[in-house]
Amino acid sequence: MKCKDIIRIIEELAPPKLAKDWDNVGLLVGDKEKDIKTIMIALDPTQDVIKQGIDGDVDMLITHHPLIYSPMKRITYDNFIGRRIIDLIRSDMAYYAMHTNFDATAMAEEAAERLKLSNLKILELEEQDMEFGIGRIGTLEETMTLEQCALFVKEKFHTEYVRIVGEKQKEVSRVAISPGAGKSLIKPALMNKVDVLIAGDIDHHSAIDAAEQGLCIIDAGHFGTEHIMTQYMNQYLSDYIASHFTRETVKILSAYEKSPFSIC
Repeated sequence: MKCKDIIRIIEELAPPKLAKDWDNVGLLVGDKEKDIKTIMIALDPTQDVIKQGIDGDVDMLITHHPLIYSPMKRITYDNFIGRRIIDLIRSDMAYYAMHTNFDATAMAEEAAERLKLSNLKILELEEQDMEFGIGRIGTLEETMTLEQCALFVKEKFHTEYVRIVGEKQKEVSRVAISPGAGKSLIKPALMNKVDVLIAGDIDHHSAIDAAEQGLCIIDAGHFGTEHIMTQYMNQYLSDYIASHFTRETVKILSAYEKSPFSIC
């Protein structure tokens, strides 16, 4: 398969037009005509992930977070971003990022599916397309306490810890979930009268503001809520290629990653 074939499959799922204006998605390094035999999927294009790709003879790296966000004046090996770009080019590894366009489609749906939410609606609609948007609102299979819900999230997202805002014994059933940074979604969560917002990266002042307005929060971390992307995309690409490209064999790997945070 060609790199352009993989890109077409990805963009069928997560159209680039759904990305935020500030975002940088698509093929960021490489040649669309390159033959692809091995793909690696990761959340972040770290130096370690790229090394895993080089060691595994990977032809194409697909990540959620982009390596390049803004224009660069120089690409040199003594710069931590430039070094990774040079390593990608030297190893002839194509590199593709699918960020907020994926958030608006499969990321939100997969997160809601993990929690078995019903009666789904979009938390924050995309202006360009009313069928897509960031986050999902839904109802839990059964009412539970905030503490029980936090443990449920911890189990379903396979994360080591979560932080909560609100009374542990408060009952919750209507949920808003948005993997990744969730500060900006407190207002739409309140407008939609949900009991609890599940997200990551909630800061001190935002937590206080939410609590003062009666909104509970489960902060499962940025990595904790978004690492589901790698498993999802591995399965999605495997199934799509197997059903549409029966004569092609493409090996799909998931990089080994862990949260940059640890607990003492």
